[in-house]
Amino acid sequence: MGPFKHRTSSRHTFAALAGTLALVFAAGASAKKGDIHLDKLKLPDGFKIEVYAKNIPNARHMVRGDKGTLFVGSMGEGKVYAVLDSDGDQKADEVKVIAEGLTRPTGVAFRDGDLYVSAVTSILRFDDIESSLDNPPAPVTITSQFPDKHHGWKYIAFGPDGWLYVPIGAPCNICDEEDYANIQRLKIEGDKVVATETWAEGVRNTVGFTWHPVTKELWFTDNGRDMLGDDIPPCELNTAPVAGKHFGYPYCHGGDILDPEFGGGKQCSTYVPPAQKLGPHVAPLGVKFYTGSQFPEAYKNQIFIAEHGSWNRSKKIGYRVTQVSLDKNGRATGYKPFIEGWLQDEDVWGRPVDVLVMPDGALLVSDDYAGAIYRVSYEG
Repeated sequence: MGPFKHRTSSRHTFAALAGTLALVFAAGASAKKGDIHLDKLKLPDGFKIEVYAKNIPNARHMVRGDKGTLFVGSMGEGKVYAVLDSDGDQKADEVKVIAEGLTRPTGVAFRDGDLYVSAVTSILRFDDIESSLDNPPAPVTITSQFPDKHHGWKYIAFGPDGWLYVPIGAPCNICDEEDYANIQRLKIEGDKVVATETWAEGVRNTVGFTWHPVTKELWFTDNGRDMLGDDIPPCELNTAPVAGKHFGYPYCHGGDILDPEFGGGKQCSTYVPPAQKLGPHVAPLGVKFYTGSQFPEAYKNQIFIAEHGSWNRSKKIGYRVTQVSLDKNGRATGYKPFIEGWLQDEDVWGRPVDVLVMPDGALLVSDDYAGAIYRVSYEG
């Protein structure tokens, strides 16, 4: 990967505003931080939601280790947590801090016994971490090649190909800068990155991606630009089955909305449209296919998305977990709420960030505002 170069001028007034972490953490939230109100949550008939773990300040993305440890990143807290359910009762017994003082370590990935953590400019690795939770090793720095700009925090995950996928978000609300707004993949051997490739371009800010359990195709959420009004553009769910596709940003949004600043001379038909348009400004983050067997068969290989919620819309939207349905050919056919209630009128007490399917088929949901992780199960 080469140096990050400025390509065209743009208006960065909004970028300076949106770049403040205070907006990212607190936008839209109005209830007392840490309060949990499960009685306000609505789920489909037969489903139940419980607190799996609490007192995890700013809980962001999740990954499960080979020995069952749940690892959780954070944003402003600068910490990485290990959540343990030692007695197998589907509730956490202990939360350990295995790293602190990091820069927005939101993303966590796991491979061959080692935990990988994204820390804006760097990818860190904690070797054989589940054998040393009480005395974690110093992290190995795999790379420090990434820029430290707005949308610099990263979701990371290993793909079926064994490469580590890493997004590079746009350094602004809307601008056109070379080497940003894409998804990269890194080939890691030992302690080094031996190859870097760009998988997808025109991706403003993806904070969650996953692979179809059958086709192994990459699916990812993308947060739409701001300052075009309450109702446009939609946020997006996209699929990138092969490398080299361009998904529109900053020229076209939602598959059919030319940008008023950067869309001149462009055609939306040039770019890949969303697989599913999502709500405007819902801030879709974590996304997973449901691969368990606990939920009814209709949910098998369907998509769950954690919507963090809007921050500058006149009427709040998001703050929920949604479901995208796919047909037998893998095409999106519908989009609807699965869990609602973190938003009560204009009052917010929780903000979903990530979803994770557990071995028993339950679905975990992280909440960075309440500092909690919920467990969703099906009782029938």
